Amino acid sequence: MTLLKPGKLQELVDEIAKTQIELLALQEVRWLGKGQINKKDYLFYYSGTKEKTGQAGTGFLLMKKIQNHLINFELHKERLCKLRIKGKYNNMTLINAYTPTEDKAEEIKEQFYYDLQSMVDKVAKSDLTIILGDVNAKLGNEPAYQKITGKHTIHEETNRNGELLCDFPAANNMIVISTQFQHKQTHKGTWRSPDHNIINQIDHCLVNQNKKEVTEDIRSLKGPNIDSDHYLLKTTLKQKLPNIYKKERNQITKWNKTNIQDHSKLRQYRTSLHNKLENIPNMNNINEEWEKMKEAITDAASEVIQTQSRPPRNEWWDEECRQHIKRKNEARSKWLQQNTRASQKACKKMRIEANVLIRREKKRHG
Repeated sequence: MTLLKPGKLQELVDEIAKTQIELLALQEVRWLGKGQINKKDYLFYYSGTKEKTGQAGTGFLLMKKIQNHLINFELHKERLCKLRIKGKYNNMTLINAYTPTEDKAEEIKEQFYYDLQSMVDKVAKSDLTIILGDVNAKLGNEPAYQKITGKHTIHEETNRNGELLCDFPAANNMIVISTQFQHKQTHKGTWRSPDHNIINQIDHCLVNQNKKEVTEDIRSLKGPNIDSDHYLLKTTLKQKLPNIYKKERNQITKWNKTNIQDHSKLRQYRTSLHNKLENIPNMNNINEEWEKMKEAITDAASEVIQTQSRPPRNEWWDEECRQHIKRKNEARSKWLQQNTRASQKACKKMRIEANVLIRREKKRHG
């Protein structure tokens, strides 16, 4: 799910808001470096490569409701990152994994699982551990793996990545929970080929064997769309979050910088303040006198200097952008329902038009 194109993060937030998902694990972010983006409605942590953009990358997108429960976020290379959240009864550790593809060398895959094991070893024993992401693994119906995978996979045979994946939960008292629920085939697949002729189930979720009951359901959603070849895999947990009471913070007033730098405005402010201070009567109580002085300073500043409004976030992401995204998604839905050349062509056309408009709008606003 690459976020390299302009506006993709905002488009992702708008799409996820429709699903009521509170936390999202992302793979193939393809951003350079690591860090966090703190916005009004969400918090995004990401971990990418050190050398250049366009490769791997993982991250977590948290909606506002979850932010107050966040304990810590740990960056670990471009294919692994970890998030710990305070739960009502047990804390939760979520590990976001992006496994090397089937065609990668065996040494690269083994190094990945070595790194994953080192992360799991550091998790508190009392935590609910969830490993989720694009693990590029096909899980089959072989009896040898059914204690780990269950019976509801769409594949008949397990590939090499699937074997490595099964070995990991077996060694860590975990199970693959994403193949334990009985759904229609259309709600099991997580990846589609560009021509829509091949559907694979390669995104998975692992949980502790002794805490598997906390998982209520897992299924793929085809509706949310940001031009990825993966479907969104939605996991519903029974785990409750504790009530957190936050102290009310005093709003910080931001004064208009332009008026502060204007000499005529400053002279008006001094005159207004002088007149207000002269009208303050003498008092025996120093605290009451200070409150009156503070009130005079604030009133004079409000009259002359005035406050400065906060600039809107993503001001370039306007209604025109949203309408283009809406039309693109409608064309995609039609393609999913009627897989014809005409619907495929229309979907591609609307996607190109939307990307061109968004790129132009962001460039125009700097």
